[in-house]
Amino acid sequence: MEDGNIIEYEGVSVYQNQILILTNVNLTVKKGEFVYIIGRTGTGKTSLLKTMYAELPVVDGSASVAGYDLRKLKGSDIPYLRRRLGIVFQDFQLLTDRSVKDNLFFVMKATGWKDKKAMQERLHYVLTKVGLGTKGFKKPNQLSGGEQQRVGIARALINSPELILADEPTGNLDPDTSRGILSLLKEISSGGTSVLMATHDYSLFEKFPSRTLRCEGGHLTDNQQAGGITSG
Repeated sequence: MEDGNIIEYEGVSVYQNQILILTNVNLTVKKGEFVYIIGRTGTGKTSLLKTMYAELPVVDGSASVAGYDLRKLKGSDIPYLRRRLGIVFQDFQLLTDRSVKDNLFFVMKATGWKDKKAMQERLHYVLTKVGLGTKGFKKPNQLSGGEQQRVGIARALINSPELILADEPTGNLDPDTSRGILSLLKEISSGGTSVLMATHDYSLFEKFPSRTLRCEGGHLTDNQQAGGITSG
């Protein structure tokens, strides 16, 4: 991997259930870069992200993420790859039977944290970072949708990831809340963490222009800046 790049794809095909979704994907993302992936539902945005966290295999071309060669990745390597990533989902995927704090502790324990003092300090840091410093005792159903997504982002930040993969993170949120979530992700990116965000919410681009990749017709194209992109 070239120094300074967190993602490098060359000549990669993306398959979902043995169906070719994207062909000849060529992509580099630098450390600390914020990049949109846009396109209509079903054009391959989520499938592409899934190859990056090894939910879908890479079977041709060359692909590396956070220093891991995805073509040579063993099953035993996948947890280590995922510890270097943060993943934010459209539907939050929080454990509804436990508090925000216990949701985050669950992730810490699953990824090898043992020092209780360090866990408490990290918990406080990530909740404060996403503006939920006083909400750790609440359960997800006591939070708004935007607050639940902020918990999802806090969870993604637990292990100080080099890259956050956000799959339609504003898809279930109203426009004002969406802008708040995107502002938070841009702030995280400006701190040195790369963010790759799949979306079909074109209204966000005018307020937060950035490099944009488009999934369309089985191909990924690089539009560089989002200014002037339309949904047509």
